[in-house]
Parts: sequence; structure tokens; C-alpha cells
Amino acid sequence: MPYENISASISPEKLHEIKAAIALLDANMPFLISLTPDERRKRVKMGDKSLAFVSNSLNVTQNNADVVPASFNVAEFSRDYQLTIALTEVLNLLEQLSEKVDDTLMAVGSESMASSLLVYDYVKTAAKHAPGLKSVADQLGERFKAMGNRRAKPEPSTAQAISPIS
Repeated sequence: MPYENISASISPEKLHEIKAAIALLDANMPFLISLTPDERRKRVKMGDKSLAFVSNSLNVTQNNADVVPASFNVAEFSRDYQLTIALTEVLNLLEQLSEKVDDTLMAVGSESMASSLLVYDYVKTAAKHAPGLKSVADQLGERFKAMGNRRAKPEPSTAQAISPIS
């Protein structure tokens, strides 16, 4: 669907339903964990090519039980592989939804900001002639004060930035 101006809303009831659906997803996967950045770094990574390798390895263990020691838990290996397949499918669906939510948020945020900039311009113009609007224009202008201060500072020239070594 091509992007056009978004004109939509989420009622409090619908937002509650969405949150409940997300909570239900979480509740249906009580085994989910959170890894620290260090734990993520130390893990062996598995991509699409690795998935085929794991599948083939599982087939080998299931069809040739004598090649792995008796202590190797083939059933647990199989469960891990099946969970990998299921979670990959879930993640793909969630990523698609997340991308759509992110794109919509970006678009509607942009629309909101563009409208706000117009309002700010209208208020600044009206404040020149209408009593009481200067404080409103100043309040809206707070958003841009830090930006103006950064622009006002001159960039050091190359000659100023390089000092001779003494």
C-alpha cells in the first residue's frame, strides 16, 4: 500500500487489547530469556546456512546413534532444533510487524512534527499583533533554543585548531 497521510487512532480499549495480545505472546513463551551483551558475544551464532548444518547433524544422530556417545542427549538436541525452527518463524512475523509499526510511527511522527512547525509559525506571526501570544510563542520556541546555540558558535578554523608543538 503506498504511503499517504495517516489518519487513524487507537482507542484506549483497542490499545488495552493490543497490550493484552502482546502479553499473551509473552505468556505463551515462558522459556524466553534475556542475554547480557557479553553473553550474546560469547554465543555461537546460527544463521540460515547453519540451520541446514544443524538439521543435517540432527539427522545423523537420529539415524546413526552409534556415532555419538550415550551421554549425548539426542532428544534434547531435537527439541532445541524444533524450538529454533518455531522461534525463527515467530521472529520473522514479529520483525515484519515491528517494521510496519516503526515505519508508521516514523510517518505519523513526521506528520505531527510538520503540523507543529506550522502551528509554531502561525503563533510567531500572530504574536506580533495579538496580545498574550508572545509567551506561547516563547514556550514553543524552547524546542529550538539549543539548536540555535549550536549554530551560533563559530567552528574553529584549521589554523586555530592546529597548534605548534613546543
